[in-house]
Amino acid sequence: MGNVNPEPAGVHLTQSLEQHPWHRYVALGDSFTVGYGDPDPLSPGGYRGWADYVARELSRGQADFSYANLAIRGVKVRQVVEKQLAQAINLTPDLVTFQAGGNDLIRLDADPDKLAAAVEPAIEALCATGATVLIFVGPDSGPRTVLGHVRSKIALFNESLRAIATRNDAKVADLWALRDLSDPRTWDRDRLHLSPIGHQKVAALVLDSLNVPHSFEPFEFDPLPAQTWRQTKAGDLIWTKEYLVPWVLRGFTRHISVADPPAKRPSPGPVHGYGSA
Repeated sequence: MGNVNPEPAGVHLTQSLEQHPWHRYVALGDSFTVGYGDPDPLSPGGYRGWADYVARELSRGQADFSYANLAIRGVKVRQVVEKQLAQAINLTPDLVTFQAGGNDLIRLDADPDKLAAAVEPAIEALCATGATVLIFVGPDSGPRTVLGHVRSKIALFNESLRAIATRNDAKVADLWALRDLSDPRTWDRDRLHLSPIGHQKVAALVLDSLNVPHSFEPFEFDPLPAQTWRQTKAGDLIWTKEYLVPWVLRGFTRHISVADPPAKRPSPGPVHGYGSA
């Protein structure tokens, strides 16, 4: 399946990586930015994910570089804006990534225009600080993923986000253009979160979008083995039983759930590894 590089060496890139201008990176978002689907071997029960990888690459050769990750699993756009925006601004970052909307768009009553209207003031506020702001637009992940079932809503939301980025001179991490995300191997078994390979692909995209050299080596997938109709349906039934039905039931009972989990990494600090310590 090509060359998967879980921990990029990057030693030969130290000189070039010193050239980027950022010293404090803050990530906002939901479980996608927490790193779900990419277990952290250095932190049992924790996750790495694309933001950790990006922070690690940016920290090479930067003794004063710090990283905070305010993402919380399960949150929607409103919660990212209300709970993470002010905290992010108070941390005085010079680089911010903003990702939100997936948990809204998979709902039947989702309105992409209203979601974009809620995002724009947050992007304006972040850009007004002088920080470099990078906005994610959603993936075109294929019909066998959760997000693939709301493809048209994602496309509409994406166009609004691109317009917001243009109006505010923000950068865009274009997941829709990342064709590798149509391969099921870039997704976790739950078909909602990225796999370790998917997180690495996204990390490389973010660094490319920032025009930062990195140590993620490109790799290509081998062709998927052919499956019969029966095999495909059997896999779909297992996924429905193990992931889709529990997810729907959690949605109905969320109003009685316990308090939201804490942010992944609420205080900026040096990047010692790919974990969240």
